[in-house]
Amino acid sequence: MKTLKNIFLVILTIGLMQSCIVSEKPNIDFFQNSKYDFKGAQFASINVPMVLAKSYIKKALREEGESEETIDMVKKASKIKVLTVTNGSKEMLNDYAQFLNNNHYEEWASIKHDGEDINIRVKQDGEIIKNMLITVGSSKNEMVFVDVKGSFTANDISKMINSVADK
Repeated sequence: MKTLKNIFLVILTIGLMQSCIVSEKPNIDFFQNSKYDFKGAQFASINVPMVLAKSYIKKALREEGESEETIDMVKKASKIKVLTVTNGSKEMLNDYAQFLNNNHYEEWASIKHDGEDINIRVKQDGEIIKNMLITVGSSKNEMVFVDVKGSFTANDISKMINSVADK
């Protein structure tokens, strides 16, 4: 019986860790479109399993002295996808922005800092933000896309931004 229990736990652990594997296939909707010509862009994607990641992320944020508002945002996240693109183009980034506009994402912030463009877009259901997409593009044609799903409010995001700005 003990051996059966151990085998079950190993299989369960492998199943949970499977989504942590880095893949060369894109995991964000726009980039999964096989009809689009990405012109030599290379992808690396990670689906972060929140069951495993939440406690680790919260602990790391507390150790770094982050605010409780930031930690509360992590608690409200239900899924995080990260996609990195090398050899991407401005045209691809513009097409991605158009895709988001067509799919009812609102642009909340666009920031230029140290040669990088940071863009935050959200998709809302009433007052609740169901999806937040963060795009970071550099002048070296390297891009990072973070897709955060959860149940946030504008007030949650405002509190987090204010707590970070106060430092």
